[in-house]
Amino acid sequence: MNLRRLKYFVKLVDIGSMTQAADVLHIAQPALSQQLATLEAEVQQQLLIRTKRGVTPTAAGKVLYGHAQLILRQCEQAQNDINTCGQALSGQVSVGLAPGTAASALSLPLLRAVRERHPGIVLYLNENYGITLSELIMNGRMDMAVLYGGREVHGLSFVSLLREPLFLVTADPALKGREQIALAELAAMDMLMPRPYNVIRRLVDEAFVRIGASAWVVAEIESPSTLSAAVAGHFGCTILPESSARVMLGSGDLQMCRIVEPEVEAPLALCLSGHLPLSVPAQAVKAIILELVAQMRGSLI
Repeated sequence: MNLRRLKYFVKLVDIGSMTQAADVLHIAQPALSQQLATLEAEVQQQLLIRTKRGVTPTAAGKVLYGHAQLILRQCEQAQNDINTCGQALSGQVSVGLAPGTAASALSLPLLRAVRERHPGIVLYLNENYGITLSELIMNGRMDMAVLYGGREVHGLSFVSLLREPLFLVTADPALKGREQIALAELAAMDMLMPRPYNVIRRLVDEAFVRIGASAWVVAEIESPSTLSAAVAGHFGCTILPESSARVMLGSGDLQMCRIVEPEVEAPLALCLSGHLPLSVPAQAVKAIILELVAQMRGSLI
C-alpha cells in the first residue's frame, strides 16, 4: 500500500471535496482521482462516495481512514525519532487537558518545564471534553490527555494520577463554616450540574443511587464561568472536585463542604493510545506530567 495514496485519501476524507483536496495537495484533480481508483483497486473496496456536495467515506473507507491515520503517524514518528537520535529532543507533542479539572492547573507548569528542559519540543495544548480528547487519542491525532475517568476502553490505556474528593460549592449562608456535609443532605438542594455523560455527573448520580436517593438538578451547565455566576447568584449549588472547587471559591462569596457518607472521589488519569507507542519527545513530556502531578498531590487533601 502506497503511503502517498494514503495521505491523499486521508486529505480527501478530511476536506470532503475532490476539487479542494486537489488544490491543497497541489495535484491535478484527474491525477487525484486516479490515485484514489488505484487505492480502491488495491483494497478491492469502494472507499468514497461522490455526491454533488462532495465525497463521503463508505463503511470500508471509514475503517481505512482510521488505520491510515495511525500508519501515517507512525511513519512520521519513526522519521522524527531517527532525525533526533543523539540530538536534543525536538518535534511536536500534543496534550489534552480536560477543562474544569485538576488538569487545568497543569497547563502553565507544563509549558514552563518543557520550555526549560526541552526547548526544541513544540507543545500543543488542547482543552476539551474528556470524550472528545479520548477520541482524538484513539484516532492517533493526539499523544495523551489528562482527564477524569479511567475505565477500560478498547484502544486506550490509562495511568492513574490521583483521586480528588468531591465538594459541595454553595452560596447558602446557612452552610457557612461547615467543613463536611452528608450526601443525603444534598438531595433536598437545588443542584446545578453538567450533562449525564460528564464523568463528575456520573460519579454523583452513582453515589446517590447507592444511598437510595437522587440529585434534584434544576439546570445543566457546562460553562465554568456561567456555573460560577449561577452559584454565586443563589440559583443553586454544585458539586466539583477539590481543585475546581477552590478555583470557584476565588470568584465570589462562596463556601465548599467536603461530601461524606459516602465520600465520593474523582479519579484523574493520563489517557494514552493502547496500540500506538509514544515518540521520544512525547515520552519526555509524559515524564514531566507525572512529575508535576506528584507535586500536585501534596497540595490536595
